[in-house]
Amino acid sequence: MGARAAPSRRRLAGRRLRYLPTGSFPFLLLLLLLCIQLGGGQKKKENLLAEKVEQLMEWSSRRSIFRMNGDKFRKFIKAPPRNYSMIVMFTALQPQRQCSVCRQANEEYQILANSWRYSSAFCNKLFFSMVDYDEGTDVFQQLNMNSAPTFMHFPPKGRPKRADTFDLQRIGFAAEQLAKWIADRTDVHIRVFRPPNYSGTIALALLVSLVGGLLYLRRNNLEFIYNKTGWAMVSLCIVFAMTSGQMWNHIRGPPYAHKNPHNGQVSYIHGSSQAQFVAESHIILVLNAAITMGMVLLNEAATSKGDVGKRRTF
Repeated sequence: MGARAAPSRRRLAGRRLRYLPTGSFPFLLLLLLLCIQLGGGQKKKENLLAEKVEQLMEWSSRRSIFRMNGDKFRKFIKAPPRNYSMIVMFTALQPQRQCSVCRQANEEYQILANSWRYSSAFCNKLFFSMVDYDEGTDVFQQLNMNSAPTFMHFPPKGRPKRADTFDLQRIGFAAEQLAKWIADRTDVHIRVFRPPNYSGTIALALLVSLVGGLLYLRRNNLEFIYNKTGWAMVSLCIVFAMTSGQMWNHIRGPPYAHKNPHNGQVSYIHGSSQAQFVAESHIILVLNAAITMGMVLLNEAATSKGDVGKRRTF
């Protein structure tokens, strides 16, 4: 009875095979092909990313700032995959554009890029590039950009946000200000190293020598030191310089004026109340000097006892 009740192994195997779903084998085959395809796609992305980073590192070894046209911009900046940040200066450096601000900003940008390239913290997580209007007009049109220079940060993932565009009009384009903005956007801190500039030291030495020579020649007659008119003129010059914004220009480093690269229109007055051009401060200086001179002439006309016609002219 026991031998008759126990089913044979062959019967159990047949029952197991009978209960397997008939459509499971195509499904498993499709799943296997899908996994192979996904693995191959991931490997392809990794190889593409490695090639892009290798190319960027090779360009950086030659120049700290590499120029890009439309094709390079779309390949290395817009198209994924990316695991690096890219700082791009959009500019117009060709002589026919007559953009003096672009040349000044390019000098500061070069100082910043060189400071990063030759620092001990240099790595493949941050690169500096440039797009000139005459070499990448399609890039300007793609980004709806109508002014230069403009600095933008393109993050490793996602699209640039509003803060990824540097506020040049308000902050200026000094290398130190750019480095602070980059640290805020990428957490990469760059210590700016400026080439030695002895022009200020030479100018100060010449000024001291001139004053010392003048005092030596007039050592027997130093009454001019007590000249009230002379000291008043010196004081007025300092007041005019400070009230016109010369100190702000020295700290922020704004452009002298702004020229639109599309229509060539030059703006000497900044449109914002939080910034100014150098030309704007010169205009304010001249206006303040003219008002002060008018007040001095009115005072002279009222207090002097000279000719009536001369007083009326004053």
